[in-house]
Order: sequence, then C-alpha cells, then structure tokens
Amino acid sequence: MEAMTISQVSKSYSISTRMLRYYEQIGLIESFKKEDYAYRMYNKTALSRLSQILILRKLRIPLKQIQEILQKPDVVTAIEVFQQNISELDDEIAALSTIKSILSRFVDELQKAADIQIHSLITQDDTILASIESLSLTSINFKEDKAMDKLKKADGHLSKLNDVRIVYLPPATVAAAHYIGDDPEHHAYMMIDRFVQETGLCKIKPDLRHYGFNHPNPMDETGYHGYEIWVTIPDDMEPPFPLIKKYFVGGLYAAHMIAMGNFNEWELLLDWVDKNEKYEFAGDMQDQEHMCGLIEEHLNYVNHIYLNNTELGDLQLDLLMPVRERVK
Repeated sequence: MEAMTISQVSKSYSISTRMLRYYEQIGLIESFKKEDYAYRMYNKTALSRLSQILILRKLRIPLKQIQEILQKPDVVTAIEVFQQNISELDDEIAALSTIKSILSRFVDELQKAADIQIHSLITQDDTILASIESLSLTSINFKEDKAMDKLKKADGHLSKLNDVRIVYLPPATVAAAHYIGDDPEHHAYMMIDRFVQETGLCKIKPDLRHYGFNHPNPMDETGYHGYEIWVTIPDDMEPPFPLIKKYFVGGLYAAHMIAMGNFNEWELLLDWVDKNEKYEFAGDMQDQEHMCGLIEEHLNYVNHIYLNNTELGDLQLDLLMPVRERVK
C-alpha cells in the first residue's frame, strides 16, 4: 500500500480532513513529510491504524478508550474496555425494551377505547408508572457516530440533531490570528493564547469569546489549508503584529455543541437548517475562502488559559451556522 495524501485518505476512508488532523493531534495516528514535498503523507502503518480506529468508532467506542487500546495493545486492556461498553449497551437495551413494552401497552389500550385521554392512560396504571420511573434518560444513547451509515438507515432518527439552539452573537471587535500551512489550527491557537496571556485579556475582558474557522477551506488534493482565530477585545485595544484588529458584525446563528473532534456533525447541522421550517441558511456556500460563514466557538476558553492540564478531548465547541428567518 503506497503512502497517501490527507485528501486521498479522506476520500478513500470517508473521513473529513479535519478529523484526520484531530486524530493526529491526540496521537492516534502519525504522518510524515517526503523530501522536497510540502504536504503530509500517511504510510501503511498509519493507514492500518486508521482502519482500526474507524472500526472501533463504528462500534461506538469513545476516542479515549480507543487511545487506551492502541497504547496498550494487550488483551486485558481491550477486554476491560469492551466489557465496560457491553455493560452500558445492556443498560441501554434494557431501557429501550422497557420503553417498547410501555408504548405497545399504550397502543393496545388506545385501540380498545379511542376516547381515552392520554393523561389518564399514563397515570392510571401503577405498574406502568413504576416502569417509567425506573428509566434514566442518561442511560439511553440517542446519538451515534456519523460513520455508521447502515445503522442510520435502520434508525434514521438517530442521525438528527435534537439540541440545536438559535443564538444571537453580538457585534464585537476582535484580534485575529491567521496561519496558512501545516497544522494551521495549532499555530493560530498559539498566537492567540500568547496574546491573551501576555496582555491579561481574561481580566481586562472577562466576557471574551473565542471563534475560529478554516481560512481558506481545503480545496486541492493535498488538503492544505489555513485557519483563522478571533478573540474579542475592547474596542480601543490595538493587538500587536502579526495579529490584526477586525470587526465582527455578529448576527443570528444555529448552534450545536460538540466535543472536540466531532466535526462530522457539521453535516448534521447543515441538514437541520436545510429542513427547518422557520430558519434558513444565511451564509455564502460559494465563499470557500472563509468556510462559507461557518464559525466554531471554543466554549469556556478562559479555563483553557488558566488550566495547564486541559486535554484536547475534554474541550467543547459550538458549531455556529449563520441563519435568518424564512420569508413566508
């Protein structure tokens, strides 16, 4: 198997270039650079490792546990991880079985008496009430990995987002860091982090916000791209070079929170907006230079600055998609 570029891997394995770079950031896979070649490549070992990761993700194994399995490739570690997930699945299956039984009971009762009120139906049976009380919402996993296409066809509702918020982002003056090249997110983050720490910006502006987006989006076969990060600043502050002072107009956005790395959920958010009856997409799909107007907000960025032990996998982001109300 020959080495492949990031774009070739993305197409062959149906995984976004952003996810590939994230897997590399957290140490799951490694890439290399050919002599006299600017772009990163993935060799046979990395591709084999990627195949293992994708198989485990399709089995709904969390990334942290995948790291444990791959870092300690012994039978004991794998067995412990799999048994833990089996136990969680058993709880979920039991909960879903209970729900199925209760709903079937409701159907039977409603078919017997069409004039019965649902409130009466739910509250009149102590056995049903006890069964419902035993359920825990947190024991039922209503989400799944984007890559599980076959399961999605069987349970289409699992691929829908149920936690999208419509939020207003206020206009703001920002300090912008922009980097084009290898691992641009890391370089842009470092520039902004250094600026925030050296200026004490968290104390000067305790309500600061931190946004980022591809600039430009990967457009060629290499996946080579850039990234731009903004941090909000007081209107009268002048950021030092190479940062640039800009003005963010703000506006209405559809927001969906993800754990760092779940960038595949951009597609689910786009689908949510596309099918929404009240709101429609307000960005520019032709603007590949600035990620079509999409933004990622690093939530609780202040903790990232103050806590040295912040793990990438523990970070949370809001995926933000510009929207406007549909014209009736």
